[in-house]
Amino acid sequence: MLTTDFPAGAPCWIDLGSPDIPATADFYKQVFGWTYTSAGPDTGGYGFFQLNGKTVGAIGPLNEGDQSTWTTYFLTADADATTKAVEQAGGSVRVAPMDVMSEGRFAQLTDPQGADFAIWQAGSTTGLDAVSADNALVWAELHTPDQDAGLEFYRKVFGWRAETFRPDPNLLYQVISPADGDQQATSFGGIAPVMQGQPPAWTPYFATEDVDALIAKATAAGGSVLMPAADVENVGRIAWLADPNGAPFALLKPEPQES
Repeated sequence: MLTTDFPAGAPCWIDLGSPDIPATADFYKQVFGWTYTSAGPDTGGYGFFQLNGKTVGAIGPLNEGDQSTWTTYFLTADADATTKAVEQAGGSVRVAPMDVMSEGRFAQLTDPQGADFAIWQAGSTTGLDAVSADNALVWAELHTPDQDAGLEFYRKVFGWRAETFRPDPNLLYQVISPADGDQQATSFGGIAPVMQGQPPAWTPYFATEDVDALIAKATAAGGSVLMPAADVENVGRIAWLADPNGAPFALLKPEPQES
């Protein structure tokens, strides 16, 4: 389960590149009830999505020529060493490690199959204020054309562990956990095949008590449905959406766990 304890190698932050920050912030406000708070006058519009006063994500300007998308950040004790490990494992560097004032140090990277991600070395900010709650990040999922190669890359970089899960006989899914701690209790995401028509990518899942209600809110606000709501045994009810700029995200109502 994703928690704000943020063990090394776990997702700790997400942000969204947008060509129109005010309009995009309004979309997510209509869907999740998030508010936008600027990070300051010298940040180029970068700011925080907040829910009940807690940061649940961030948004910033889109680089020219880039596609609007969510980026998942994974916690590391040493951004420079992790960046070197990424290169040695066949990945590439989009933004070299750099400091964000006293908040921390980050780098933006791409795995060998083309999925973008980022890393975060904590300073005064470790990560998001809320996860695994309604309208907050609950799961991070990698869609990649070669699941075994994808898992091997991230194992080399972060030391992740994986457990095979088959939602149905025709689908192989790898549930991933950080290097340390109880494997099932610390699981935070999964590795799955690429979705039809979508590139290799990391996609955030947001928790909700009512997937169908949020689909209605998203489509009314200008979003689109990439995968209709469906019940997955031993997982819960899920759906894939895209915001008005085409950035994919997913919804999950987790199936109640047996005590």
